[in-house]
Amino acid sequence: MSQTTDAGASAIAARDERLGYLLVFLSAFVWSFGGAIARFIDTDDSWTIVFWRSAWAAIFLVGFMLWRDGLRGMLALFRGMGGAGIAVAFCFATASTCFVVALAYTTVANVVLIQAGVPLIAALIAWLVLGEKINLATWAAIAAVICGVAVMVSGSFGGEVSPIGDGLAILIAFAFSTATVITRRYAHVRMTPATCLGTLIAATFAATQAGSLAVSAVDMGLLFAFGALNLGLGLALFTIGARLIPAAFAALIGTAETVLGPIWVALIHAEVPSTRTIVGGAVVLAALLTHIALEFRRQARPARPGVTGIPAPH
Repeated sequence: MSQTTDAGASAIAARDERLGYLLVFLSAFVWSFGGAIARFIDTDDSWTIVFWRSAWAAIFLVGFMLWRDGLRGMLALFRGMGGAGIAVAFCFATASTCFVVALAYTTVANVVLIQAGVPLIAALIAWLVLGEKINLATWAAIAAVICGVAVMVSGSFGGEVSPIGDGLAILIAFAFSTATVITRRYAHVRMTPATCLGTLIAATFAATQAGSLAVSAVDMGLLFAFGALNLGLGLALFTIGARLIPAAFAALIGTAETVLGPIWVALIHAEVPSTRTIVGGAVVLAALLTHIALEFRRQARPARPGVTGIPAPH
């Protein structure tokens, strides 16, 4: 009887793990279309876009939590965030706002590829703020990320793209890195209510900055896709799937977004990255994949799955 029960439990665990891989990949796939959707929107005011994207994302995430946790459960999640959750919410609001504004000044590839270095930037922040130890291999990966980002950003000094866009992309990376460090330090912080609060903060601030909130019917449809589907659905898929698989696997699958994002924009909008972006992005990706590979070896598939990091809002 015990062997039968164990076999059944193993089968369920294996099925759940496969489902986790699929959901995390789907989240990366959904997020990868963020830049391509943004390029279709005709509205010139970035703050108007930020408002409607954040509003639709907030509506979706509230609906998702009501479906998953019920009203009492959702309210309990918000109450349980504490100061750490509020800090994560502000990080998310900053990053999601800067993502939209940055796209008005630089290429999608620059924004997405610079953000690929978030896990390693987070390790650097944790070393500076919390005194966490960093091994030699991680130091080498951090150095490679800095060099890769420097190569990409150097294009702004040559007039290829605006330094404002690349500066905002770097700010996004640091905002998400900070959020990652906070969620590692305070394990009770739940991703969904914190990011939902972040979308509300972003929408509120954008409403004070936008010249007008009026958009065309076509743009409203695109903004719904940009907010509810690209941002909200992507986050919902990730939060469900990431708890079923080891953290290193979730990070590895998540790199699909970084690779696919620039491809969709190049195919749909003919926005081809510069040589510097391709070279610098390749360095950042290589450093990230090497770091993840070393984590695989070090952790040897940790027994407790799940991640505490925050995904990028693409």
